[in-house]
Amino acid sequence: MDEYDRLRALAAQLAMRGLTIDHMLHIAAPDASATITCRGRAEDGDRLWFFTGDGTPLAEADDEHLADAVLLVLGHLRRRAEETARVSS
Repeated sequence: MDEYDRLRALAAQLAMRGLTIDHMLHIAAPDASATITCRGRAEDGDRLWFFTGDGTPLAEADDEHLADAVLLVLGHLRRRAEETARVSS
């Protein structure tokens, strides 16, 4: 599988949780959004990984880690929403 196949699999899992997927890289929740990419990670033998828009690695992009990636993306969105709420207060 290539990067796009992995992003499609992640997007499908996130869409089932009610998140809006735009161009399969941009994920929108009601109170936050994030960009997720997929590329080889040099520190891990160039195996495919999911990354946040700022380059933070989330999880290896394979079937074994897909559920972990979903939870990590949801956590990332939650943190972004909390940061936005703090700034708005």
